[in-house]
Amino acid sequence: MKKFLMVLAFAGVSVASMAQDAVPTEKYSVATNSFWSNWFVQANVVGTAFWGNQEVQNNFAKSPFKGFRNNLGFSVAIGKWFTPGLGLRTKFNGIWGRSIVSTDKKTNANKYWTLNEQVLFNLSNMILGYNENRLWDLIPYASVGINRNMSRNVYSPVWGIGILNEFKINNKFAINLDVNYNFFMSKSDGRTHLLPGAKQYGSRTFKGIIANHDRNLNVEVGVTYNLGKATFNKTPDVDAIKALSQAQIDALNAQLADANAENDRLKAQIKNHKCPTATNAIDTKPATVKEIVSAPISVFFNIGKANIASQKDVQNLKAIAEAAKANDAKVVVTGYADSKTGNANLNQKLSQKRADAVADCLVKLGVNRANIETSAAGGVNTLSPISFNRRATVELK
Repeated sequence: MKKFLMVLAFAGVSVASMAQDAVPTEKYSVATNSFWSNWFVQANVVGTAFWGNQEVQNNFAKSPFKGFRNNLGFSVAIGKWFTPGLGLRTKFNGIWGRSIVSTDKKTNANKYWTLNEQVLFNLSNMILGYNENRLWDLIPYASVGINRNMSRNVYSPVWGIGILNEFKINNKFAINLDVNYNFFMSKSDGRTHLLPGAKQYGSRTFKGIIANHDRNLNVEVGVTYNLGKATFNKTPDVDAIKALSQAQIDALNAQLADANAENDRLKAQIKNHKCPTATNAIDTKPATVKEIVSAPISVFFNIGKANIASQKDVQNLKAIAEAAKANDAKVVVTGYADSKTGNANLNQKLSQKRADAVADCLVKLGVNRANIETSAAGGVNTLSPISFNRRATVELK
């Protein structure tokens, strides 16, 4: 049994090492979906090996491949992912089992069912970042439930651990390989007496705790079907995106500082000029160069939303607003949506709402509404990743 579990563990580690993404996955924040999203159902064929506490240390072969110890069954499950890394699953499995009383599989036959509630942890998403196109997900889980031996009308609490491997076919279907080990807290097979030659271990040792309980090992192969929406919405890293816009502002302000320095130098030359006729002819009043930001500034939005995603965007809009008020300039606001979400009609309306939201913010910052022009570009795919297209641009005209 130990060798078999070691082989399973080694196989799991080997597959995990091969399944790492060849290209580092860009990590995103994700928005949680509605309660009705990210549900799934599963159906599996199950091979199960059984061990009973009545056979501890007797001469029965412990290999899970022995016919008197294993049997085929099935499992069905329904679950939901609440985040890309955390989910719950309710699973039913049975119904043909073994109650180990001899090495003759005919005398060991029984019927049972187990109902488990399981907490799923998608380590692939938790460690590598959410990637809806990943082909393989490693999902360990812990479970607790109830088992009924129908042949002997016995109920028993059960808890277990397992590893679910999902291999994606498309957004609806996946092949799953589920390996789990379960412990029954009382005599699930109804056998209350030790078999000849059996002797229980000391109950305080780890080996005794395991061997003195009924237990089983399940290897399940089947299909996962995703109900409705199966993915999560990525939200852009607004701080990273804003670094580009801020760099543009800083560059323009540096150019402005150079222009003001040149203006001061020319003003000094005119002031020190000694030609009397020229002095009266030349207007020595310095031209005032006001700080103006003319490069387009991007304001970003979450998927499907028309409210500004970050207060940092509002701070950048203040610079535009001050420049517009100081120069009585026109402000042009253009809204966008990403073309891979929704349809053309919805994206056109959404991009207009985003432009209007930015315009309303500028009005609150003191810009005359008559000086603001808005337009909607609809769904586009000009920036990568696609989430960067969920924005509105603002510039002075």
